[in-house]
Amino acid sequence: MDHLSINIGGYKVGVESRPFIIAEISGNHNQSLERALKIVEMAAASGVHALKLQTYTADTMTLDLAEGDFFIDDKDSLWQGKSLYELYQEAYTPWEWHEAIFKQCRDLGLIVFSTPFDETAVDFLESLNVPCYKIASFENTDLPLIKKVATTGKPMIISTGMASVAELGETVEAARSYGCKDLILLKCTSSYPASPEESNLLTIPHMRELFACQVGLSDHTLGLGAAVASVALGATLIEKHFTLSRADGGVDSVFSLEPEEMKQLVLETQRAWQALGRVYYAPGEAESKSLKFRRSLYVAQDMKAGDTFSLKNMKIIRPGFGLSPKYYDIFLGKKITRDVKKGTPISWEFI
Repeated sequence: MDHLSINIGGYKVGVESRPFIIAEISGNHNQSLERALKIVEMAAASGVHALKLQTYTADTMTLDLAEGDFFIDDKDSLWQGKSLYELYQEAYTPWEWHEAIFKQCRDLGLIVFSTPFDETAVDFLESLNVPCYKIASFENTDLPLIKKVATTGKPMIISTGMASVAELGETVEAARSYGCKDLILLKCTSSYPASPEESNLLTIPHMRELFACQVGLSDHTLGLGAAVASVALGATLIEKHFTLSRADGGVDSVFSLEPEEMKQLVLETQRAWQALGRVYYAPGEAESKSLKFRRSLYVAQDMKAGDTFSLKNMKIIRPGFGLSPKYYDIFLGKKITRDVKKGTPISWEFI
């Protein structure tokens, strides 16, 4: 299976291309279609390759209960004090908005797709001709959903937050056995925001080898450091939540990037990818021009034929037009064969 290059909406995702950057709109539209379309506009201006939605309703996610298991009472949660149903009502993207958002993305040259959270969402997204599908971390053990998406035959991007190796094995097996040929797994830490200390990016190359597929990063940390570092470890795709302004609030605003930050993410991950290069020890093309500024052996005083090379009349200095400093001991104590002036680069003809 060739997992080195995967076509998503006309872009070849893989090690030979700069990282594929996805702006995740999530619920940062704050239930305003106008704001959602503005987010699309700013995402395109930031230089990302794709914009991703989430396709669900509160009823496809949970039950309309505000007690017990269905109430968020974790004081460390961004969403403490809400029921799951209330949270998803606030965060969901109305399905009737999808067509307008998709059109805006395509008009601005963005690849657009979504995360379905149940089988009805998959059917709906198929009607919109999405180029690929994303599976969220919290659904990566929902094998019926995995199988449903896999039957479309389209590339699948699966976040791996919370999953054990055994669970990921089941997920990958289900996806591949039901028709998924192009798979990208995303290292993900499912806390909001995530801490760098719990990101464990060294899992990226291990996961790539273990499952023989491309690996990227779904990044919930603050800032750009984790995302840039992931590129050095082989990440080919990076997903970050995106908002117009964190000050505007929203369910995911705290760990979302603003437009200028997203521009920097695009730029710095590209630089990181370019800097990887290959295993190479000789001077590069541009670096070769600097060889002349190395140290080399030079005559430091006027010398007559028969004079002996000494600590005073021979120096290891810049520039580098003389012999290498490694030959210093060979010349020391030898007689020079000709008259030379101070500042002459030393060559083998002198002894």
